[in-house]
Amino acid sequence: MTMTRTALPILLALSTAIPVHAQSFLDPLVAPPEIEQEVRSILEHPRVRAAFRHLVETDERTMADLRELTQIPAPPFMEEVRGRRFTEMLLEAGVDSVWTDDEGNVVGLRRGAGSGTIVISGHLDTVFPEGTDVSIREAGDTLYAPGIADDTRGLVTVLAILRAMNIAEIETDHDVWFVGTVGEEGLGDLRGMKHLFREGGPSIDAFISVDGLGRDGITNAGLGSYRYRVTFRGPGGHSWGAFGLVNPAHALGRAVARFDEAAKAYTDEAERRTSYNVGRIGGGTSVNSIPFEAWMEIDMRSESPEALDEIDVLFRRTMQEGIDEENAGRVGGDELVLVLDKIGDRPSGEIADDHPFVQRAIAATTLTGGTPRLGRSSTDSNVPIALGVPAITIGGGGAGGAAHSLGEYYMNRDGPEGIQRALLILLAQAGLSPVME
Repeated sequence: MTMTRTALPILLALSTAIPVHAQSFLDPLVAPPEIEQEVRSILEHPRVRAAFRHLVETDERTMADLRELTQIPAPPFMEEVRGRRFTEMLLEAGVDSVWTDDEGNVVGLRRGAGSGTIVISGHLDTVFPEGTDVSIREAGDTLYAPGIADDTRGLVTVLAILRAMNIAEIETDHDVWFVGTVGEEGLGDLRGMKHLFREGGPSIDAFISVDGLGRDGITNAGLGSYRYRVTFRGPGGHSWGAFGLVNPAHALGRAVARFDEAAKAYTDEAERRTSYNVGRIGGGTSVNSIPFEAWMEIDMRSESPEALDEIDVLFRRTMQEGIDEENAGRVGGDELVLVLDKIGDRPSGEIADDHPFVQRAIAATTLTGGTPRLGRSSTDSNVPIALGVPAITIGGGGAGGAAHSLGEYYMNRDGPEGIQRALLILLAQAGLSPVME
């Protein structure tokens, strides 16, 4: 089905793979003729055509996988149960070997001719805490459930591609790893990816993350972020009897006001888009007690690693200024103590628009009926992109909305076509084995 303009906001509302900045629809991306021909020759190979047909013919199986995996909870840092079932599904679909690494990533190896290794992955975790009801509710053509699209759809796309390659007997030049990663969301801080691409880790030549929905977006730039938990600690006491002691909540307020003023001025003038947000605040024991502790969590993001470091300096300076100002007014007792805990560090960077991998993804998108759009987001691809490893994030087809909410939903519109695109991108980068020529 051809995607209409009215359907696009639905996709934009959901997919983390949809670019933050996308080029105008009036300026379509076109791959160079030689790359388009290279990708077209793969698309027209009889075994690849057979794999495409298989994806359409077995879409009910893909949807059954989506229903099953969605209803296996995978809260942050608790992906084990879903990971075990994903392992079983990889074995059922047919891999040469499968293992769970030390961080919890599930890896299925399908051997190629040995020219290198390419990874295609979805992330196992969801943003939803333990105890969230992840049962699916169906209404017409729509499936409602937390995490159904972000990123259970990515996981089933990976499985569907593996089955189609095996059924069609497609052999690749590169080894292909079919992976379910951990720690993509929130405070997981890309821990699965950081382990996969650790110093001294496996040699990986290219990486594809299937995260979210749609069949147009190609995220080739990572949006970096720093996250902190800031704690102000003091002696605490009675609001009347101990009046005059330093107050952690007051210090927090002073610090936030100072940071907001300095950061606003900085982001207004920054050459690359940069943002900041105080997302959570807590502390205290009662309305009539000077709190012994006040805390907040803050998120700072930027397209530029340099800008991110610069706003980080502003942040640290203003936190210290806030506590110093509060301590200067104390009339007794101990001074406040400031604790800065870095709870998130997502690197930024980009793979050039004219990189052959990006151009192959553009060609594959066009050849499978999509409208390619490049952009920047925060996904598993941030890690390899920052290391200079060719990496992109794409959607797994379908439409939906309300990501990261209890009302998250999925509609299987262009579902098989989205998986076909992902398969073609994978094969274009992994290369067909010479034995298939």
